[in-house]
Amino acid sequence: MTETLLPDALREIREEFLELAEPERLQLLLEFSQDLPAVPPEYDGHPEMCERVAECQSPVYIVVDVDGEGRVAMHATAPAEAPTTRGFASILVQGLTGLTAKEVLAVPDDYPQSIGLMRAVSPLRIAGMTGMLMRAKRQVRAKSA
Repeated sequence: MTETLLPDALREIREEFLELAEPERLQLLLEFSQDLPAVPPEYDGHPEMCERVAECQSPVYIVVDVDGEGRVAMHATAPAEAPTTRGFASILVQGLTGLTAKEVLAVPDDYPQSIGLMRAVSPLRIAGMTGMLMRAKRQVRAKSA
């Protein structure tokens, strides 16, 4: 991963995970799952306005807004009974929201593999987070063109 391309929020989240022993990282992920911000009212109850993340086993939906100044706001829904997936969504929502479109597009694609959870969760779950990141980037490209 190219360190210089990692925005401060994502770097801090990654460092927070890597400072912990592996068993404690899952607890931190669960804490992130509890901090997933609610989607704005215009998207609440309207999954058709969001994109389903097919790489996730759980029904996860994301939508990215890009304002007139090129600032990104990522929104996601994930069921409470899927805390791992919900935690990954929360990390990305918190880490990408507020960045410029250019900063989001520069986030290394391997960010999900870099936060120290490769042995704590299944590869399928890491693939789900990677899918969320790739879809967010695709939406940013489409909405900032």
